Amino acid sequence: MGEETTVALSVGTIAGSETDGIRRFLGVPYAAAPFGENRFRPPQPVASWSGIRPAVAFGPTAPQSPYPAPMSSLLGSVQIPGEDILTLNVWAPADAEAAPVVVWIHGGAFERGTAALSGYDGTSFAADGIVYVSVNYRLGSEGFSVLKDAPLNLGLRDVAAALQWVHAEIAAFGGDPGRITLMGESAGGSLVAALLARDDTRPLVSGAIIQSAPLEAKPASVAGKVTGALAKRLKVPATREGFARRRPDELVEARRQQSAGSSPLGRTPGFHLALDPDSLPRSPHEVLAEIATPLLIGTNTDEYRLWFSPQALARVSELRVLIARLALRIRHRAISAYRAAWPAALPGELLGQIATDLLLRAPASRLAQRRQAPTYFYEFIWESPIRDLRAAHAVELGFVFDGLRSGSWHSLVGDEAPQHLADEMHQAWVAFIHERTPGWLPYQHGRAVRLFGMRSVTITQRRTAAMDLLPER
Repeated sequence: MGEETTVALSVGTIAGSETDGIRRFLGVPYAAAPFGENRFRPPQPVASWSGIRPAVAFGPTAPQSPYPAPMSSLLGSVQIPGEDILTLNVWAPADAEAAPVVVWIHGGAFERGTAALSGYDGTSFAADGIVYVSVNYRLGSEGFSVLKDAPLNLGLRDVAAALQWVHAEIAAFGGDPGRITLMGESAGGSLVAALLARDDTRPLVSGAIIQSAPLEAKPASVAGKVTGALAKRLKVPATREGFARRRPDELVEARRQQSAGSSPLGRTPGFHLALDPDSLPRSPHEVLAEIATPLLIGTNTDEYRLWFSPQALARVSELRVLIARLALRIRHRAISAYRAAWPAALPGELLGQIATDLLLRAPASRLAQRRQAPTYFYEFIWESPIRDLRAAHAVELGFVFDGLRSGSWHSLVGDEAPQHLADEMHQAWVAFIHERTPGWLPYQHGRAVRLFGMRSVTITQRRTAAMDLLPER
């Protein structure tokens, strides 16, 4: 457990632990519990306390269901009961003084995940002189419903409140509030982009890292499709009162039933950030092209292979590719370019590569092309042997966190993952947090991209002929 260590915050004193020169504070509330009268409301202030509040255990997790099979064998989940879910965790060097800060926002398709996963432990960053903060926020129906009489984007409002907390309180841990980097993967990266798109939170950020994340917010009518479908399933109106009649676990179970068997290419609606005059007036992909914040952004080569098993990919026919091409309005010329880029790909693999580019790589590349500010692009190419994942979605996380042996990431990378690549990627992220450059040329230099693999190299972005023919969504 380590020795006790305390920090005085504006609302009270917390007691964490110190081990091997790193201080750790877990389950620190940044907003009040979002249940009871606070349910479906913006995050409310934390009540102050007297005495010393323990901060040695992770706070409760947001209501959610575990990943379904077969993904459950690859991505673990942690469920901690309780209502005080709006908490964060801090790892800090014991001698930190005006140290750079990184705020980690976890992914999970806006409906799963928690900062309590062992793979998100901040020790590796604190050991490199960084004050590391990880954040929990509302998920699923509690955080991203589109209800007629409730605020939109409650999960985004939560992470905005957490960022404001960090800016106000992090100096007490030895962090510099003027050197905050946001970092997130998948839905967490989308939330990073959204915080940069907001005029109130962007000034609090000096740099951002976005890994494998959609960058577009949807109109409320589109983002609300999942809410409308759930309301019909629950037989309640899509209003705050209607959804508040149902317990959080009932909303989670209804969503589990609704999404059973779905995929990113399926027709079952999912949760999205919604365009909203109050919480997100413009889509992040538009705003990020204009701002001066330094950005490290990238994707993995085979993102789709986390979502589709080899057996599912093998069942995809040429007819399915044709139907998808017509539905997505992809020109035949683009399909031909993809076949040239991936000559050995099965129809399912070809469709998966197109989906990867449509959802993630093409939007990130277009954003990088439009930006004038420093923009560093990467592609993670190391191929995991587990379930033929290759360079699938989330496989890079164990390398970024230098945690290949962590239970959270071992299931994705196996026993033979190269430690030298984890050393390289982690140090690149650390360098960006410290110095605003990860060690390779910005994308503006001839579409420069860092390929992270057994032998990493910086090259001109590859497979652009096919990607550039895809329609903008």
